[in-house]
Amino acid sequence: MKKDIILAGVGGQGILTIAATIGWAAVEAGLFLKQAEVHGMSQRGGDVQSNLRLSDKDIASDLIPFGKADMILSVEPLESLRYLPMLSPKGWLITNIEPFINIPNYPEMDAIMAEIEKLPFFVALDAELIAKEIGSVRSANMVMLGAASPFLDIDYHFLENAISKLFGKKGDKIVGQNLEAMKAGRKVAEEKIGGR
Repeated sequence: MKKDIILAGVGGQGILTIAATIGWAAVEAGLFLKQAEVHGMSQRGGDVQSNLRLSDKDIASDLIPFGKADMILSVEPLESLRYLPMLSPKGWLITNIEPFINIPNYPEMDAIMAEIEKLPFFVALDAELIAKEIGSVRSANMVMLGAASPFLDIDYHFLENAISKLFGKKGDKIVGQNLEAMKAGRKVAEEKIGGR
């Protein structure tokens, strides 16, 4: 088993929390893990990106080779396009469709979606709307993690355990909201796979 994942978004969208959750779950599942992050702009709404490599064998490098990513998980649609050259021809793009407009010349969403829809394997969803519907706007990142979960090759209960551990100090309500958000995202992805 090997999964090379690029996590992308902008500062404040919870990319590093997604990485921590997947990492915790992977270690609990007995997998090797390497991670490289770029988050210097995270305080200013800038690009946040993480290379996350999981394997049942030792991993030599923490950087994903060009064109070899098995998945891009993007919490921001324009950021998903930035990393498309890293995606394997058989890789999945899991992306939020709600833009975080932080530049004056942000492209039209129709143009962004046209590029996304050219891909053979993608799940595009409105994570903010789903999070709002379950009463926790701040858990949009966990909706995105849920949408990626069918493609991670990690048993779902390890992801649930990771959320319980990472959010446990914040109380049962926060843990429950994040679990519900992840479950809602997973449901969207499963429906997409079922429709193929």
